Amino acid sequence: MEHPNQGQTPIQDLGARLRNERQNKGLTLKKLADLAGCSLSMLSKIETEQASPSLKTLHQITSALDTSILQLFAEAAGQDVRHYRPGDRPSVIVRRQSDQPAIVIERLSPSYPGTKLDANIHTLEPKADSGGDITHEGEEIGYVLEGSADLFVNGELISLVQGDSFYFSSPLPHRYRNTFDGTTRILWVNTPPTF
Repeated sequence: MEHPNQGQTPIQDLGARLRNERQNKGLTLKKLADLAGCSLSMLSKIETEQASPSLKTLHQITSALDTSILQLFAEAAGQDVRHYRPGDRPSVIVRRQSDQPAIVIERLSPSYPGTKLDANIHTLEPKADSGGDITHEGEEIGYVLEGSADLFVNGELISLVQGDSFYFSSPLPHRYRNTFDGTTRILWVNTPPTF
């Protein structure tokens, strides 16, 4: 099986950026762990790139820091037109534990300050899941490029297969998991950029 991130540029310094943001806010590891609802040991491993967080944990950490992934990786200046070739798009790898299936979030849109749209391709390894309910402001739409997944929105199960699209309001608790034997890929767009 081809690795879901093959040909893409993974973001290797997620932990360093989180650590820098934590230090800039004057927070200790323990204080941030308490605010984010994760263990001190897990946060330390994330900051030192010894572990990657689940999607839910990453969202909790960035929320506790009053930032987002978009802001952590903001590009210096906006351009009216931005073009990414395959292999040039930055990607973030998230997973619940280091030995569990990963979700690769491949950025399609630039991370300029003040952008109003965030588009990504979520690539889910077999049995990968987002790690629990997430809530935030905004709206989301998606399109299943390949595979199948279960999307849970406000407790309702929506079974998705290739070719399906979806929409929901982001304040509703939501999570997802791959139900396909292979890789599932979902084009995912939200506004405003809150992830």
